[in-house]
Amino acid sequence: FSCLPVNKGLEVLDFNVGAFFLIAVSSIGVVGILLAGWGSNNKYSLIGAMRSGAQIISYELSVGMSMLTMIVLAGTMQFSQIVEAQAGGWFIFKGHISALIAFVIYLIAGNAEANRGPFDLPEAESELTAGYHTEYSGMHFGFFYLAEYLNMFIVAAVAATVFLGGWMPLHVAGLEDFNALMDYIPGFVWFFGKAFFVVFLLMWIKWTFPRLRIDQLLRLEWMYLLPISMA
Repeated sequence: FSCLPVNKGLEVLDFNVGAFFLIAVSSIGVVGILLAGWGSNNKYSLIGAMRSGAQIISYELSVGMSMLTMIVLAGTMQFSQIVEAQAGGWFIFKGHISALIAFVIYLIAGNAEANRGPFDLPEAESELTAGYHTEYSGMHFGFFYLAEYLNMFIVAAVAATVFLGGWMPLHVAGLEDFNALMDYIPGFVWFFGKAFFVVFLLMWIKWTFPRLRIDQLLRLEWMYLLPISMA
């Protein structure tokens, strides 16, 4: 969260490679998952960890490419400047078809990277009981779930910052009174409101679609999402 601007001037780290830093740091979580599965001395946990590692590494590419689209449109990797570049309107509503496609790809890939349904294959109960945290209980099990939900919120917070204008209020062209009213709402309320809206979208996807098979999961990434995001 350190490089995400919650409000104007309210971020811990505001440097010119914030997006690159976030993508680099988020990829380190794969190491902990693989070590958790390997350290369980259980074949189901190890298979679940390997599935999760392959899934996160694969979908990290689409997440990065979709964020790269917004970086190109904004002309910077600094999150605060990406938000300010959308002061005149969010990129996904300003006729940028590439931004809208990137937003959809980011939602799908971010959902998969956070191990949320229908991409929760590392926890497929019928195949792997509970996945890489099968042998863990108590606080250890609780920390795994806490990290999973925090990861989902980080995905939502990045989507709110990069695609939905971050702490910027919602403005509608031609409605000056409405825009003036929206300006009274504090920026951090807009940020968290947009983030929780994306969380709702991710949960909605989980409740709507059935779980995919591992071959369908990887085919979706390597044959569809990644080529589209690169195009």
